[in-house]
Amino acid sequence: MTSELEIEKAFNSKREFFDKGKTKSYEFRITQLKKLKSSIKKNEKKIIDALYLDMHKPEMEVYISEIGVLYEEISFIVKHLNDWMNPKAQRTPLVLHPSKSKIYAEPIGVVLIIGPWNYPFQLMMAPLAGAIAAGNCAIIKPSDNTKHITEVIVELIHETFDENYISVVTGPGAMVGPLLIEKYPFNHIFFTGSPNVGKQIMAMAAKHLTPVTLELGGKSPVVVDKHVNVDIAAKRIAWAKFFNAGQTCVSPDYVLVHEEVKEALIDKIKFYIKEFYNGNPEESDHLTHIVNEKRFNTLVGYLEGVNIIHGGQHNSTTRYIAPTLVDKIPSNHPIMKDEIFGPILPFITYKDAKEIIPIIRKNRYPLACYIFTKSKKFEKLIIDNIEFGGGCVNNTLVHLVNPRLPFGGVGNSGMGRYHGKYSFEVFSHYKSILKTSATVDPSLRYPPYTEVKKKWAKRFFN
Repeated sequence: MTSELEIEKAFNSKREFFDKGKTKSYEFRITQLKKLKSSIKKNEKKIIDALYLDMHKPEMEVYISEIGVLYEEISFIVKHLNDWMNPKAQRTPLVLHPSKSKIYAEPIGVVLIIGPWNYPFQLMMAPLAGAIAAGNCAIIKPSDNTKHITEVIVELIHETFDENYISVVTGPGAMVGPLLIEKYPFNHIFFTGSPNVGKQIMAMAAKHLTPVTLELGGKSPVVVDKHVNVDIAAKRIAWAKFFNAGQTCVSPDYVLVHEEVKEALIDKIKFYIKEFYNGNPEESDHLTHIVNEKRFNTLVGYLEGVNIIHGGQHNSTTRYIAPTLVDKIPSNHPIMKDEIFGPILPFITYKDAKEIIPIIRKNRYPLACYIFTKSKKFEKLIIDNIEFGGGCVNNTLVHLVNPRLPFGGVGNSGMGRYHGKYSFEVFSHYKSILKTSATVDPSLRYPPYTEVKKKWAKRFFN
């Protein structure tokens, strides 16, 4: 665990480093981004091995969700950074002539990035890439629930960057978080985690009026219309739900399915569970396990009082829970109140589309929503009437991979957005400058305010 003295030194050294202007040039930022990507490549095997030890995470899932997506993100930032950094000319109202207006993107200073345990590498490094691109210094705090990947992160950051520029603090979040946030006036805090902890982060950050980005979660629904390709829907829902054993902030949390296709959809999902995991998920190398005993016990508790359609097997020794489908859920059951964050998928049946919106609004503001339909009218109904962070039509999860799309929540699922240019923006301050010629100086705005001046003013502003 990082000591209080070490934390103080880390913050003060970064403030000094930033104030010297070392992070601001385009050349510096590009160099650091390329170093980050190179270090990830160098440590690929260590990352894969560490995440297997922490969560039994399959190599393929590690690569596409923790490593490959970072390569795409960093490459996109490097390609566009020069344009994002350039001052942007803006139109100037005639009344302000002879003047020119520009917006300058400038770094905000020293930022704190707090990562989660479910994608403990990617969700640490992606916001860091944005902070680097915007020209900031950073302290990063990985999750203490995934110790093996945290060790890799500490080593990677130490070997790659000047410790006065970027460094890592470690230790239990409940102890280190308040020490960092309440004592030090960071210029921005970027947090990925649960809504409950997000509220605490925001409250602590208020002491220094530190702005926050909160990437949280929620009960993300899958809405399945009766006009649908059942096979495609089942395959994509099963893949997304059991990817990382459901420990994904945008994982399908429950399925709202039309009664006419419910049984066919469930049968197809069962088929794909068997196909994905060779008929024996417990022995499969393609299924992630649960991160710790506390989460395991919570998830097993969700299986009480519901009808298990498929799966339900679990092993506390290996923290394994089978891909599980459930229905006939009591209205007050915690599985329909809490974000599940595990490999358990509830089904709720509807008869008419007008039933959908009230059901989803019982857990308002999900981070994601997935719509399966052949009907543009049905698609429009859900998109126009449900508030959610982002999502897909006839797909799941993959909206995150496009660096041109902003990612973030709404309401209880978070505030702020990032990915691609939006990562640059969240760690930048946009400074407005109006520059006026000193060669002429119209007298219209100066006293005495004559009737003629008043008439001209009304013409300008009308």
